[in-house]
Amino acid sequence: MSLPTGHLLTPARLSLCAVGVTAVILLAACGGSDSTSAAPAGATGGRAEVRTLAGPDGPMILVNTKGKTLYSSDQEGSGDAIQCTGSCLGFWFPLTAEGGSPRGVGVLAAKLGTVKRPDNGQTQVTFDGKPLYTVKLDTSSGMTKGDGLTDDFDGTTFDWHAATVDGVSTEAPDTGGAGGSGNDY
Repeated sequence: MSLPTGHLLTPARLSLCAVGVTAVILLAACGGSDSTSAAPAGATGGRAEVRTLAGPDGPMILVNTKGKTLYSSDQEGSGDAIQCTGSCLGFWFPLTAEGGSPRGVGVLAAKLGTVKRPDNGQTQVTFDGKPLYTVKLDTSSGMTKGDGLTDDFDGTTFDWHAATVDGVSTEAPDTGGAGGSGNDY
């Protein structure tokens, strides 16, 4: 291959080219990271899967496929309309199921269901009739920073609890470390 006249590849120019190519590769690799955003937490593009994780000094807590703790609020449940809409969804992320019924094992499978969200029509996963969410505060698997949290969005006060296998909420201490990223979403 010949270069146009006056465009010699000197060692300095080769170094600059190498730095540029390396920067492009690094930026492309960063594009696949799973970071915290206002996207629905459970939006996996397929069937939602609910698992269990041993809670600290308590019952088994429900988690999504990435180990993020699942929560429900006292203000939503069997027969109650979904109230976490609007600005609430910038902090709490619904676990959604796009491809059929959610998956679980044993008692989980028997208690899992779905409800259609009134705000966007998505199918949200429920446990014992209560809609499930992950929270922005939990930045890594096993964290339970949303357990026992009370907050207010658009005039509605919510009391949140980690969902447990027996359906009874627990106020477990935070079991996750600081830092990390990713939510299942």
